[in-house]
Amino acid sequence: TRSLTITSVDQSMFEKAQGEKVTLPCTFELSEEDEGPLDIEWVLIPADNQKREQIIIMYAVDRIYNHYYAAMTGRMQFTNLDPKSGDGSLDIMNLKAADTGTYQCKVKKAPGVQSKKIQLTVLVKPARTKCSIEGSQEIGKDVTLKCVSQEGSPLLSYDWRRVSGTQNLPATSVLNKNTGELLLKNASRENSGTYSCVASNRVGTDECSVELNVTPPVNTAGIITGAIIGTLLGLSVLCSLIFCFCKKQREKKYEKEVHHDIREDVPPPKSRSSTARSYIGSNRSSLGSMSPSNMEGYTKTPYSQVPSEDFERAPAQTPAFAPSKVAAPNLSRMGAVPVMIPAQSKDGSIV
Repeated sequence: TRSLTITSVDQSMFEKAQGEKVTLPCTFELSEEDEGPLDIEWVLIPADNQKREQIIIMYAVDRIYNHYYAAMTGRMQFTNLDPKSGDGSLDIMNLKAADTGTYQCKVKKAPGVQSKKIQLTVLVKPARTKCSIEGSQEIGKDVTLKCVSQEGSPLLSYDWRRVSGTQNLPATSVLNKNTGELLLKNASRENSGTYSCVASNRVGTDECSVELNVTPPVNTAGIITGAIIGTLLGLSVLCSLIFCFCKKQREKKYEKEVHHDIREDVPPPKSRSSTARSYIGSNRSSLGSMSPSNMEGYTKTPYSQVPSEDFERAPAQTPAFAPSKVAAPNLSRMGAVPVMIPAQSKDGSIV
């Protein structure tokens, strides 16, 4: 007795690159005895047995249902728009690494039931590969060229080649294809040039390059001596600046102290009126001890030489001088200078 049969048994494993398209085959033949409705289901079997199978697309009662699996919404469809014709293959576009898994095609038409499993592996191409140099690029030193791809599904393989000049690697070089390291032992000037690294896996390649420049050893002693001399010069300049700054501050402080001392020690200037009063007072004391007979020599001295401010007062405040009743000694013998005694007139003025 014939029954429903899945005819696509050629390939059960697929490897594709991320972003590509894959067609998972599922063709079948119906039997005359299969009289029930036709159902075609594609399910995703998780790697974890504890999880349930996930229906991703289904054909039932002449209708397609493709909204069961949100992760593939808009990226999957039946290859044939009419699956009941015998082709229930599935197309998945814009593959992602998360699409990796086991897919199962189930075809049901009572009483016949058949299924087929297909393993899909989505690989990521190498990308963002970077090259670098580790170690001192000096003659006689060991230099390591490194190559690392930031993206890419394992297993990645790395291969180095020399771009400039001869493409052969130096005889002393050691290549590790798994880690991407190229060790150049006892580097020489002839090893200088451009080196290229190619990272690859089963679905793609990526490349980067680096420039190696092997130079003679650097004069370390000269560099250290220059650094010491430069440091000493810098310190001397800094000390000079600090000394000048401190000296300037001391000078400013001294000027402030001297200026403050002068303002406190110098007495305030006397007014003209106080000077005139002291002058008149001294003359009064002299006049009180002298006799009229010895005052003739003062008649020649103009009285206007006395400061006039002292006499700019009201007539009522003008002091009156009375002639001394005490007999004055003969001042001419004593060498004293005769002084004129002022007299008060009737109107109160001094003559």
